[in-house]
Amino acid sequence: MTADFRNDDSVLVARVENVLQERRSLGLEGLVGGLETVVFNVEPDRLKEAAAEFLGTTGYFFGAGYDSPDAEACVLELPGSADFLMRARKPGPNPFDAEPKGPKSAHLPHTRVETMVFLCHDLERFVALQQARGVRFLSPIIRSDSSLFIQTEPSAHSALSYGYVQWLGCGRQYHGGHFRQAEWSLAKPDRAHLRNIGIFDHASVRVRARERDNAIVEFLELTNYEYSMSVYVDNLNSITNVARLPGEPYAMVITSGLGDAVGGQVGPTEKFIENYGRRIHHLAFRTEHIQQTFAGLKAAGMDFLVELVGSPEEGLRQTFSKPLANTLMVNEYIKRYEGFDGFFTKSNVTLLTKATENQ
Repeated sequence: MTADFRNDDSVLVARVENVLQERRSLGLEGLVGGLETVVFNVEPDRLKEAAAEFLGTTGYFFGAGYDSPDAEACVLELPGSADFLMRARKPGPNPFDAEPKGPKSAHLPHTRVETMVFLCHDLERFVALQQARGVRFLSPIIRSDSSLFIQTEPSAHSALSYGYVQWLGCGRQYHGGHFRQAEWSLAKPDRAHLRNIGIFDHASVRVRARERDNAIVEFLELTNYEYSMSVYVDNLNSITNVARLPGEPYAMVITSGLGDAVGGQVGPTEKFIENYGRRIHHLAFRTEHIQQTFAGLKAAGMDFLVELVGSPEEGLRQTFSKPLANTLMVNEYIKRYEGFDGFFTKSNVTLLTKATENQ
């Protein structure tokens, strides 16, 4: 049996070139900057547990708690990195409810990374240009004393929403307008290995093989990012695709199947979608002293899908945790050694992709 469909980078690259030309011709180039905030929704009864889990497995600290008419929330922060706005929706409409759940995510139906929020330098102009292209947003621009904000409807290709914020002179400030500060906080665990875990490096969203090109092109159309590379793992029917913005630490990774399953073998990437639905699979954090950190995380009770892979000679060392109980999220810990000028190595991608079979 032969596959009927297979992704082809020559087709993707041609579409990418068209996107870059369109961004320049429409005046979109330069309007959107780097990642500011990741909006992570969890179940209403698990917000504090999920935030504590995050604090205990990353280098992040508790910033502040917030309340609003439609959600309780908190900000988790680390200098030099994107913030995580972890929230629990209150009863009411949820634009992400339409995305099908899988058998391994159905018990936490509202838990997912929902929105990646990027800095925008002129939000009104950006929104007008994107609406003229047919982009649909969940609301008009939301205004507060500290910011202007808007987000797209969930993507038909990735189930992610993309948000945009224009800070009004005072940097990241979430209170005022929609959010008011709440009187609760969580302590950061005092564990030496957590001090080795640094900034947010990348997130990987899992999409179907036939949606790969559309998901990548859509992301480039809605940001100032550039397509960087694809790593094919043919024997696992998987492609890892990377988009980067020069000078910014965060990269967007879009992982898909290579093509239609051959002989019914879908591979771990599309098996993940069957089990969990389309969603962010893992969050990656740059990590110093990764061997000691790995040992410290294990000693603190973290389970892993794979041992450390890679080496200083290869330029990278990485590992995946098992999905965390309150968020379903896999944490990746990654050490990039000095002099390594790539983003991934094929050997590491292969081993990490293979490890997702253990989910």
